[in-house]
Amino acid sequence: MEQKNNSIGCTVDTCKYHAQSANYCTKNAIEVTACSSCAKTSDNTCCQSFEVK
Repeated sequence: MEQKNNSIGCTVDTCKYHAQSANYCTKNAIEVTACSSCAKTSDNTCCQSFEVK
């Protein structure tokens, strides 16, 4: 199992990169993009590094 990255918090436990022992990501870096053409809140952003388990 990969170690959690304390710099990237994550609560999406269906992602293959989610650290199962805590709400963190195991990747070294992630890509976050706008889900719509003009993101105004965090709800309008998406993690493009997500991969389903």
